[in-house]
Parts: sequence; structure tokens; C-alpha cells
Amino acid sequence: MNDFIEIDYLEVGEKGSGDAITIRHQLNGISTIYVVDGGYQDDGQKIVDHIRKYYGRDSIIDHVVLTHPNNDHASGLVMVFNELPVKNLWMNRPWKHVDQLMPIFKNYQNRDRLIARLKSDDPKVAELEKLADYRRTNIHGAFQGCNIGMFTVLSPSIDTYLDLIVQSEKTPKPAQQDTVKYATSTSTAKWDEEILKGDSEGTSSENETSIVQFAEICGKKILLTGDAGVRALTEAYDVASSIGLSVHSPDWFQVPHHGSRRNVSTEVLNKWLGNILPLQQVISRESAIISANQNDEEHPKKAVIRAMIHRGREVFQTKGTFWTHTDDAPKRDDFSPATPMSYPKEQEE
Repeated sequence: MNDFIEIDYLEVGEKGSGDAITIRHQLNGISTIYVVDGGYQDDGQKIVDHIRKYYGRDSIIDHVVLTHPNNDHASGLVMVFNELPVKNLWMNRPWKHVDQLMPIFKNYQNRDRLIARLKSDDPKVAELEKLADYRRTNIHGAFQGCNIGMFTVLSPSIDTYLDLIVQSEKTPKPAQQDTVKYATSTSTAKWDEEILKGDSEGTSSENETSIVQFAEICGKKILLTGDAGVRALTEAYDVASSIGLSVHSPDWFQVPHHGSRRNVSTEVLNKWLGNILPLQQVISRESAIISANQNDEEHPKKAVIRAMIHRGREVFQTKGTFWTHTDDAPKRDDFSPATPMSYPKEQEE
């Protein structure tokens, strides 16, 4: 069989959105399987069933990646570990850096107390750590420059990560931050108008710790972003440029944080996807994939859909499972072509 890559973006949750991505590529006759995030607790079995059906009942997961510790990314991975063999787990654990953090958290002069506190703040990460240790899965940190199979980690750097961990102790937890609702009124806008909030409001520090990964496989450039914001996406692009990676205009671009406009800005999208095109020049070739439940009333934002289309992207939402693949990937008779999202003439004010 010829080389191929296929990526499945699974719809997770019931109303709120989360992330769960499975990846398989075959290169020189060697097959590699990844799981990137696992959605909510009830989504774990969906991931397991999907892998067994499409990748093989005896599949072994080479790499599981938890981009950041939010429940809508972490919870379903428990079931993945309970049901499937996993060789490597990639996730960042603040308690592994306790010696650097102790001088900052002056209320914790006892090392074990600070470790316990950090684990209590990220209980799903601590649970996955125990499961991986029990099953003798290798656990790795995933910082800038690491290679996860064919993927290169572009963000966060370890210094950025520690800075964000400190910030998260001073601000409300992501469950409080991420459920803030903004005005949903919309107004008609001309073609090139964008109202994005990544620069002015930004996302939580926890989201900015998201592991941003890039790979070029079988001629396809792939960017996976988790819930990264402008800070992480800017750092990722700048680092990629400095080490000579050709990351501009990826073929398959995961829109961060379910299409939230707090995670992107016009400037950062121009870096990654190119400048806004004149309407008459728009020819959609590359894809922008939004992991958003079809029942989610908050995501994706119209402003973000518009911004993707402004840069010549076909935009797809995970209404079911969205499958991207090269031509030589195994055929699936139960999949049909997806319909791109239409261009909203209005956007949020």
C-alpha cells in the first residue's frame, strides 16, 4: 500500500464543544496512530470504537497527546487508556517543575504540599499520569522543539509554560473564564471587515498552554492548535520560521478553541494563512476545521468563519466526524463528502 495520512476530527460533547482527533499515517510500510485530546468522559468510548472500526481492532496507539488539561480535552482519554494499548503519552505536568515554581509560590515551602496542590488543580492530568504509570506507558513533556512522531511541537516553550502556570494561579479557573458569554447581537459587514478579540481580550492562560503541533506528511501541511490563543500561535509561527520550517498556509488548519474569536486576531491569521484576499480572487483550496458540536450555541463564531473564508479556506465543522485524507488512504463506504460552511454576511459586534 502506498504512503498516506488520514485525520479524523470527532464531534464530541452533547451541547458544549471539545476536541478529539485521531490520526493514522503509513510511511514506507510502517503505520503510526495518534490520538490528540479525548473530549468529555462519555466520548472516550466513541474514540475507541472509531479506532477499532477504521484503523483495525488490534490497533496500538503510538502517541496520545493531551494539549492542555481542560476537561473537554482530557476526560475521554481515560477510556482510551483503559481499552487500548498506548506506547507514549505526551502532556505537560506543572508538578514536574515544582523546584522552579516553589520560589514563586511562597506560601508553599513544602515541596510535597505544592505538588499535591498542583495535582488537585489538574485532576484529570494526575489521573492520566497514574494510568500511564500503571500500564507502563512512557510519559513525556511536550515543549517547543520536541518531536511527537512526525509532528514538531512549536509551542509552548518551557519558559512560556511556567509563566502561564504562574498566571493561572492569579486568575479565575478556566471553567469560570471560558463560560463568559458575550453579546450575541450581529450586524451586517462588508467582505473584508473582521471583529476578532484575540488581541483585545484574549483567552485564558490555561488555553495558551496548549501544545501546538505541525507536520508535513505526504505533501500535506498540518497544524493542530488545541485551544491556543494569539500568544501561543504567534510564538509557534515565529519559532517555526526561525528553524526553517515552511509552515505558512497549512493545508489542514485546526481552528483553535472551537472557533472562538478570543483566540485569533487578524494579524496572527495573516501570519499563518495569508492576508485577506479580494473577493474576486478567493479560490478555496485548503481546509479550516472547527471542532464544534452542532448543538453548541456559542461556537463557532460567525466572525471566525468569515476570517477563514477571507483567506481562501473551505470551513468545516465537526457535525459527526470530519475526515481529511490523502488519496491513497483506505476507502470508507460509510462516509460522504462534507459540505463547507457558507459565508456569513453578518458577524458578532
